[in-house]
Amino acid sequence: MKGSISTKIENVSIDTEVIAQYAGTVAMECFGIVGMAAVNVKDGIVKLLKKDSLTHGIIVKLVDGKLRLDFHVIVVYGVSIQAVSDNLISSVKYKVEEFTGLKIGRINIFVEGVRVID
Repeated sequence: MKGSISTKIENVSIDTEVIAQYAGTVAMECFGIVGMAAVNVKDGIVKLLKKDSLTHGIIVKLVDGKLRLDFHVIVVYGVSIQAVSDNLISSVKYKVEEFTGLKIGRINIFVEGVRVID
């Protein structure tokens, strides 16, 4: 599924993989985020993804012309999950909308784990 922007003289399509990669990069810049998580539902195993695999922890869908982003994240131990979530939502919403020109309808955050950072 691709997001698209149409004007009088052009039509631009953006692959959801591109949006997921950009959103993952923005998320990694947010305070309190250790990384994206890959969840193996069958085994119930959560794995921290490397920076080159960020898109596996993000699901992007286009619903009624608006983007829906689902983030599966691992947060830093001892930080407020609410503060981290608020920061993530505001940063991603602003930057992804500016980057793509598409509106975000919903951002869901699934905290899959906590990690102590040295």
